[in-house]
Amino acid sequence: MRVSFRIALAGQVIGVSALYEQTRTFCKNYLTDAPASFEVAVTPADIAFEREKNDREAAVEGHAPGNFSDEYLETLALYRKIVERLLEWDTLLFHGSCISVDSKAYLFTAKSGTGKSTHTQLWKKWFGERAVFINDDKPLLKISAQGVTVYGTPWDGKHHRSTNTSCPLKAVCILTRNTENSIQRIDKKAALPMLCQQSYRPCSPIGAQKTLALVDRLGSSVPLYRLGCNMEPEAALVAYHGMNQ
Repeated sequence: MRVSFRIALAGQVIGVSALYEQTRTFCKNYLTDAPASFEVAVTPADIAFEREKNDREAAVEGHAPGNFSDEYLETLALYRKIVERLLEWDTLLFHGSCISVDSKAYLFTAKSGTGKSTHTQLWKKWFGERAVFINDDKPLLKISAQGVTVYGTPWDGKHHRSTNTSCPLKAVCILTRNTENSIQRIDKKAALPMLCQQSYRPCSPIGAQKTLALVDRLGSSVPLYRLGCNMEPEAALVAYHGMNQ
């Protein structure tokens, strides 16, 4: 028997037909009874695709294949189906750690393992209740003429830091490791390779073209920075003050 429910993400309501009850539990903070904007259904073929994809990526990276459950793989298949449809509403999925302070969001991105989550955790320590984790892994960005709004999602990384909320995006910051803390404003041309790399790109030519157009708009809509940090506590203050001059 299939499991049906609806979730609200980035201002849209998605009707979901899943194979496992665990998927509804995974999305529990985003459940809604509102009418659906569109519907998606996960099939066994979708789960098989996710398993094959993970195995291929592990082989390329020289790792043993992950022993992932079908239940976990269904959550991956679900976000893939949803975010490809959300492009119709000028919304893209971005790989980064996003935290808000005083209702303004700051999005940090970098190659995996650089320390995005470690850095935003420093913000939480410094700013306490003023700081709220929007999403620590895969936030949604809705890009409009008025600016960029960032939304939480259930896909929130290994630390499970996220909030079902939305917030105006103040800036995007590319994180790098350094012995000393420093931050500088950069232009779109310098940031674009990383912005493209960290945005979810569909396989379809139309979807990929739409994503690239949205990434270009993102780079024009918010200030862009590069932060060199040593992961000491003061790195959070250097970043915050640098993006609020």
